[in-house]
Amino acid sequence: MAIPLSYNVRNLKLRKGLTIMTALGIALTVATAVFIMALLAGLNRAFGTTGDPLNVLVLRKGSNSELSAGGVQREAMQVFKDLPGVAKNNRNEPMVSGEDILIIVLPRKDGTGETNVTTRFLTPMGVEMRPEIKLVEGRWFTPGQREITVSKAIHDRFSHANIGDSMRIGSGDWKVVGVFDASGTAHASEVWGDINQISTDFERSIYSSALLRATDPVSAEALKNRANDDQRLELNGMLEPEYYRSQTKSGDPIKWVGQIVAIIMAIGSCFAATNTMYAAVAYRGREIATLRVIGFSRSSILTSFVLESLLLSLLGAAIGILLMLPFNGWTTGTSNAVTFSEVVFSLQMTPTVIGAALGFALFMGLVGGIAPAWHAASREILAALRD
Repeated sequence: MAIPLSYNVRNLKLRKGLTIMTALGIALTVATAVFIMALLAGLNRAFGTTGDPLNVLVLRKGSNSELSAGGVQREAMQVFKDLPGVAKNNRNEPMVSGEDILIIVLPRKDGTGETNVTTRFLTPMGVEMRPEIKLVEGRWFTPGQREITVSKAIHDRFSHANIGDSMRIGSGDWKVVGVFDASGTAHASEVWGDINQISTDFERSIYSSALLRATDPVSAEALKNRANDDQRLELNGMLEPEYYRSQTKSGDPIKWVGQIVAIIMAIGSCFAATNTMYAAVAYRGREIATLRVIGFSRSSILTSFVLESLLLSLLGAAIGILLMLPFNGWTTGTSNAVTFSEVVFSLQMTPTVIGAALGFALFMGLVGGIAPAWHAASREILAALRD
C-alpha cells in the first residue's frame, strides 16, 4: 500500500522555515546552472544558426579562421564564378563574394574599456547572399565609399556606432550610414563595409575568404570538394554552417568554469537536502512507527520520503527558473579565442535548458533524499515509538 502524496505535501507545509531555506539553496544552484546553460545556448545559437547550407566558404588551405594569414587570390574569384553549380541572381550574376576581415578597437558605451570588434568588408553580392540580415535603420554602405553599416548589437553596446558617427579603420575615417539586424547570428558581432575601398586603402591583393552560393545541396558539396581538391588553388572549402559551428570553442572557458561552479554548488545543495530530510526523520519518529503499525511497508515509507525530497527539489527548481526569467534575452559578449574579437550573443532559456535544470534539481533531490529515506524505512517500530 502506497502512502498518498498529499501526506508529503502536508509535511513540507508544516516545516515551512526549513522547507523554504532548503528550497532557496537548491534554487540558487539551479539558477547558476540555468545561467551557464543559457549562456552556452545563446553562444551556440549565434554560431550554430549562422550560415546557409547552400553557401560554401573558401579559406586558405590549413586555415581554421577567416582571420588567418594568407587567403584567396583575386585570380581565383573568376575561376569560382565559372564553376558549374554556382547560383546566379535575378540579374544573371554569379553569386560569389570575396571578403576581408579586419579587427578594430572600439570603446564600450558603459565606459568599461575598449575591446576588439570584427569588421567584414564585402561586396553588395555578399549582402545579397545573406537574406536573413535585415536593414533596420539608415541604409547599406555605398561601394567605393568609406561607409559602414553596423549590427544592432554593435550599435547598442559600443561608442561611435550611431548613424553619422565615424570609426577609424586603417588610414581613414569610415562613416556609419546604417544599422542591420543579424537575427541572433554570429554576424551580430560585426561591422560591414565595402571590400574594394578597404583593398585600395591597404593595397591588398588577396581576400580573407570567398563565399560561393550553390544552386542546390548536391552542388554545394561538389563546390566544397572542388575547392579542396584543386591543387592549383590550395584552398579549403567548407559549408558555411560547418565553419560557424567550429567556432563555438569560444564558449569552452564558460563551459568549464560553469561546470565547476555548478558541481560545487550542487554538492552543497545535496547536503542541504540531506540535512532537511534527516531532520524530518528525527522529528517524525513516532509518525513513521505509526505508519508501520497501520500497515505501510518499509518500501512505501522509503518511496514516500524520496518523493518528499524530490518535491522539495522541484520547488527549488521552480524558484531558480523564475529568478532567471528576467535575464532571458539579456545581451552579453565574450572573447572569440579564434579571432580575438568580441562575440555578442544573448542568453537563451530554451526548453532544453529548462528541462536540464529540472533534471539537475531532481538529481540533487534524489541524492540528498535517498540516505535519510533509507534510514526512515529501516527504523524498528519500538525504537521509533520511544523517540
